[in-house]
Amino acid sequence: MEKGKSVVAELATSLRDVEVTPRRKPAGLLPAASFYSRTTKGRPRKLVSLCLGILGQHLEDIITDISEFATFFPPHIKLAIVSIARRRRLLNDEVLISLADSSWEILDISGSDVSDVGLATVANISNNLCAIDISRCERITAAAVSEVICHCPSLEILRCGGCPRSESTARRSVNLLKPKLNTLEEDSWEELDTVEIGGGAESLRWLVWPKIDGNSKEIISMECPRITVNPQPSPFDIRGSKVPAEALASVPLDHSIIADIDPKTWAVAAAPQRPTIPTDPNAPPEMSIAEKFRLAYVEREARLAPKRAKRERQQRRRAEREYVMNDINAKSVALAAQVSKYLRKS
Repeated sequence: MEKGKSVVAELATSLRDVEVTPRRKPAGLLPAASFYSRTTKGRPRKLVSLCLGILGQHLEDIITDISEFATFFPPHIKLAIVSIARRRRLLNDEVLISLADSSWEILDISGSDVSDVGLATVANISNNLCAIDISRCERITAAAVSEVICHCPSLEILRCGGCPRSESTARRSVNLLKPKLNTLEEDSWEELDTVEIGGGAESLRWLVWPKIDGNSKEIISMECPRITVNPQPSPFDIRGSKVPAEALASVPLDHSIIADIDPKTWAVAAAPQRPTIPTDPNAPPEMSIAEKFRLAYVEREARLAPKRAKRERQQRRRAEREYVMNDINAKSVALAAQVSKYLRKS
């Protein structure tokens, strides 16, 4: 016991003069401008993010029954599941409609299988949408964009393009974005209080369309001066408003939703690569695929030739037998031959 006390006393004495100072970052270094900066190695993930990660890893097993328990999830959890499903190539109309919530403000369905039906339904449910990404969506047309503009008056950010079908949809939607006055036939100004005088995307400020054609860009700049096309990150404000991160093409629209979730959640394991065998420089040149097919066909024909000849002989004998059985003259000749043979023997 006395020995243990002496050891502790010696350690305390040796550590008394040790000064521990906190580690400081070098001056002049700024944090990296990345939307993944929230998730650092020094900070543990939240419990809800870990649970979402486990849920996302097994999303294929429960995606068909997502509508049965989607009502038990809060809105932000539903949106996170949508983001994970999009990254795992599982997002379609059924999944999106099952998880849709009226409190959503952003919607990222880029590169998914969502069609006009799914987008129009969500636009009717989520009227508070401020940012939508429909880029690389092969099944969305200008009809769905019209529904979004009609039911989402707070829409400020629209992201489109990225594939031939989406580029065509964006070009057809340019006229829908332009402000216009509706034709009204009311008798007095008092009756116009409940009638929409204008139309178009009145709140739209940022249009992210990386491969916009010159004609569409000119139309937007001339008739929609409030809309900024493909904004770039800048420390200064553009037209009196700072560019939000959601309006930058390099930043996924739903980055803030899945910032704390492990990216391994939606990572798909790649197929293992076959080991490459080094070629021998002295080896003969490899045979072409066409030559391999030709040699394989010749070998098959040679292997099946005896079977085909046997089958042809059988078919010939069967045809002769059927001819003898069905033709009267042939029967007479055969019967006469048998009678003559019998008479010779007798």
